[in-house]
Amino acid sequence: MGLYAQAVVAGILSGSVYALMASGLTLVFGVMDIINVAQGALVVLGAYLSYVLQQTFNLDLFLGLIITIPVMFVLGVVLEVLFIRPLKRDRTQLSILVTYAIAIIIEGILGQVFTNNNVTLTAWYTTKSLHLFNFYLPYIYVFAFLLSCVLLAALYVMLYRTQFGHSIRATMQNRVAAQLIGIDVERVAALTFGVGVALTAAGGMAFGSINAFNSGSSYDLISRLLVIIILGGMGSIGGALVASIFMLVIEDVIAVSPAGPTWSSTVFFALLVLVLLFRPQGLFGKLATRAQ
Repeated sequence: MGLYAQAVVAGILSGSVYALMASGLTLVFGVMDIINVAQGALVVLGAYLSYVLQQTFNLDLFLGLIITIPVMFVLGVVLEVLFIRPLKRDRTQLSILVTYAIAIIIEGILGQVFTNNNVTLTAWYTTKSLHLFNFYLPYIYVFAFLLSCVLLAALYVMLYRTQFGHSIRATMQNRVAAQLIGIDVERVAALTFGVGVALTAAGGMAFGSINAFNSGSSYDLISRLLVIIILGGMGSIGGALVASIFMLVIEDVIAVSPAGPTWSSTVFFALLVLVLLFRPQGLFGKLATRAQ
């Protein structure tokens, strides 16, 4: 029983990190109808930026976010203006091709600069554990969980307590109506895409501290993130959070069960199939409307 309890706790902690990475993906879809399949590559890029700052300037991983988050935000705005904004028709379908091309370019650049060797982000808190209530929890899991909570709370405040957040939610509900009441939807889209990419800086740092990664790690990552936002409901931030924790808890519990780690990832995707069969809009999505 203790092993399963430990798996549940680990799943909740790691699930919060996936929620952080997936929230930017589902936010962008909710506002722009864009499926950003480059999100995984951007997460890996964020991890490499933390790695460079650590190796070059000996900068703490969390302090490095002061630099990497603004850098990734600016990159996101530039990508939206140059590659996403020109898409005027069939945006959802074409966005898959465009963002896939962006992912390939990012992967190629990272492969040339860093090769395909695995890299890990290291610090004192990545190798030590906290002993709490008979659980041994790696400090990095606890710190990453707290980071995710802070950033997701900040995202919530932005969406529901600021004028910009009202503009975002209005655009999510009805883009044409938002334009009619004077909202600059192009500006909202660019800043939203920037926010979605900025979250990959923190998500990449947390992901790279927990897992070894290389330039090709984005493929498994984006598949998991897409599963999460589909399961939670396309465009639903809360759904992404619930789905992330639910899926990671299930995966970790299966990994320590007699079925073993081999089946843990299989169950991850099998649950998605079951949900789509009985609730195709996802857990928190809505049929015939844009998910909120």
